[in-house]
Amino acid sequence: MYVNFNHGPYGYGYPYGAHPYQPYSRYAYPQAYRNPGYYYGYSERQPVRGQASWTEGGEVTKCGIPWSNNRYMTAAVGQNSPYQCGQTIKVKNVANQRVVLVTVVDQVPNYPENKINLHRKAFEALGASVELGVINVEITPNPQLEEEKWGKYLLEIAQSAYPNYNATDYSKVSQTQQNGNVKEVYKFVMESPQETMSIEGTVIYNPSTDRIISINFKEV
Repeated sequence: MYVNFNHGPYGYGYPYGAHPYQPYSRYAYPQAYRNPGYYYGYSERQPVRGQASWTEGGEVTKCGIPWSNNRYMTAAVGQNSPYQCGQTIKVKNVANQRVVLVTVVDQVPNYPENKINLHRKAFEALGASVELGVINVEITPNPQLEEEKWGKYLLEIAQSAYPNYNATDYSKVSQTQQNGNVKEVYKFVMESPQETMSIEGTVIYNPSTDRIISINFKEV
């Protein structure tokens, strides 16, 4: 089976006009956004304290990646922030410690680098009511996953295969050679409001052609 990573003909621009990522005017730059003391500074691996707002998204993104990617566990970041298109970011709700892994699908000019705008479904997955508008969060980039393209691909499949759960963490278990092919195994932590579970995702592929031989998931 050959996997084509094609997200479709998504262009550039903003469907919401001058302020594409403020879904309701009463949320535009609230007081929480202007709290400079809640920013601890950026590090490639250390959490950044900041705020998260929410949006319904749109059909057009700067990254050319749809908001529906990764089962709507997606976000927009500042254009000058250290986060890149397609990057996976861990977002933790400070109030209740709920966590989601989101994919960066859009970039916004003049947006603070310690702010992230989540799709509504990701915002709600953090256990937050949309009526809050803005919540305090910890933002942690996940550079390890960016180096493991098959881990990122398995993450997206896991999100779809377990629709009532959200991925909150991951780790690479092993990588081995197998009759000229490569076998990679990843562990994902999946959470729902009722429980936390771990699943193991395995992909076997031809390293010369990137052709997938098999994909398998199991609960562990």
